Amino acid sequence: MEFIAPVDAVFLLAESREQPMHVGSLQLFEPPEGAGDDFAAQVHARLLGSTEVDPVFRKHPATIFGAPQMAWAYAEEVELDYHVRRLAVPGPGRMHQLVELASGLHSSLLDRHRPLWEFHLIEGLADGRFALYSKMHHALIDGVSAQRLLRRTLTSDPASSATPVPWHLPRGRRSSATGAGGAARNLLSAATSGASLLRAARTALLRQQGNLPFAAPRTMFNVPIGGARRSAVRSWPMDRLQQVKKATGSTLNDVVLTMSAGALRRYLSERDALPDKPLIAMVPMSLRGEDDEEAHGVKVGAVLCNLGTDIADPLDRLQVVSASMRDGKEVYRTLSANQTMALSALMLSPLALNLVPALIPLTNPTFNLVISNVPGPREPMYWNGARLDASYPLSIPFDGQAVNITLTSNADHLDFGLVGCRRSVPQLPRLLDHLEESLAELERAAV
Repeated sequence: MEFIAPVDAVFLLAESREQPMHVGSLQLFEPPEGAGDDFAAQVHARLLGSTEVDPVFRKHPATIFGAPQMAWAYAEEVELDYHVRRLAVPGPGRMHQLVELASGLHSSLLDRHRPLWEFHLIEGLADGRFALYSKMHHALIDGVSAQRLLRRTLTSDPASSATPVPWHLPRGRRSSATGAGGAARNLLSAATSGASLLRAARTALLRQQGNLPFAAPRTMFNVPIGGARRSAVRSWPMDRLQQVKKATGSTLNDVVLTMSAGALRRYLSERDALPDKPLIAMVPMSLRGEDDEEAHGVKVGAVLCNLGTDIADPLDRLQVVSASMRDGKEVYRTLSANQTMALSALMLSPLALNLVPALIPLTNPTFNLVISNVPGPREPMYWNGARLDASYPLSIPFDGQAVNITLTSNADHLDFGLVGCRRSVPQLPRLLDHLEESLAELERAAV
């Protein structure tokens, strides 16, 4: 048994039926040429045959000294039949039916009496493809490390017939501060750099005075949420965004954020719900280096970005987004990872009020939504000989932030996964259409 790091414990304490706190992924695969109708069944059998389970995938919350959610216990036996399931899309096996099935899976809580992860192999699509929906609790693993973990099961070799599983992979390099002891050292380091943190906070307040917590306008997204989720997914060619990036001298992430801002502006406008003030997005910033393959814990900072949704011209909006992200990153550039985490907590500390739903209508939101861009593989990838066609991240809407936009790169395209409260965000797939319209608008203006 080990103590849970404070930052990880927050995701357990914040969880409720209305606010599941797991991150998910919906991967879509094309079976290899000549694969039979039972290919998915064979893959599922191989998954169940991988009975070695690493310690991270044995962890579940335990009670210590009478206090729940304060320590991790390790299951001696992991019932793979429970954690690794085989499902089928109902006929006629359309893509929207797969996404609807994933939405239902994404709505349910993980069982805290068991290790906090599930994998669902899904077949029955009319085009012969199959999918893998996975979810892992955010207290166990953050979104970036979850994506990296799934990526490590893939290979660039289409001839490989290996079936690596996330719950038992070869050990990679470990970061210097791991587990509860490492978290304690991180917190101690942040606490003992008080003068530097104070200077950083003062700089943040000056540089981001338009993007401070509680400066975001109230929108239809900033309400208490229910537990049911709706998901929407789509892919875009990377080349289209790269052309806008080159023509405007911005970053790819700036283009993604501006594309999202245009979509949100259209979505709210058609509902007569667009505020006069610009929406503010919380943009997660990974604190993991490329050589940090630690498979547990949370290492995420945050930048608050002015999305310029009050601006009609797409290029003017892009300039606002670029300047806001540049100023936000500049604040963090001179800080250590520990100071960055501490400053992120300081910037977003009012989010704790959202844990009390009754207070949400009484305060301005800390930000309006989360938009996260997670780097993915840059070449075509395969799993058990099947080609990865798409990898849609499905993340967490929070109480008071009813919609989440997360995307990841996958070879030559970007895969967007949108997740919203089913009750609070009507017609969520309309945002996909608006994303296309927003990108096309940027192309017309810039290219």
